[in-house]
Amino acid sequence: MDGIPKKLIVVGDRVLIAPEEGEERTRVGLYLPQTALDALAVQGGRVLATGPGTPVAEPASLDDEPWKIGARDSAGRFVPMQARIGDYALFFRKAAVEITFEGKKYLVVPQAAILILVRHPETDDE
Repeated sequence: MDGIPKKLIVVGDRVLIAPEEGEERTRVGLYLPQTALDALAVQGGRVLATGPGTPVAEPASLDDEPWKIGARDSAGRFVPMQARIGDYALFFRKAAVEITFEGKKYLVVPQAAILILVRHPETDDE
């Protein structure tokens, strides 16, 4: 199985982000230690993948038990994600979970922790 290519699949309302490398130097040229960079409240990065969104039950089945709803409708319904692949996201650093996949570092961030998204106009279809 080691020779088979692997793929990260993002679930729920989470976003996979390639973190922007921290600014190690101030504008005047002083180098900042990692502890100073870790104290920053927000971080940015490029969105690489998104989950399907927040799962939502069908209004007609609100009286059913949650496990019966999923068994009947395996595709499910989701509130769509605002983040899209290629967006630049600015998010709360404390909400991010760092993972390493095939030697590269990524961040998994819940959509609720994203403060803003920067999108190029040519990719914006709204």
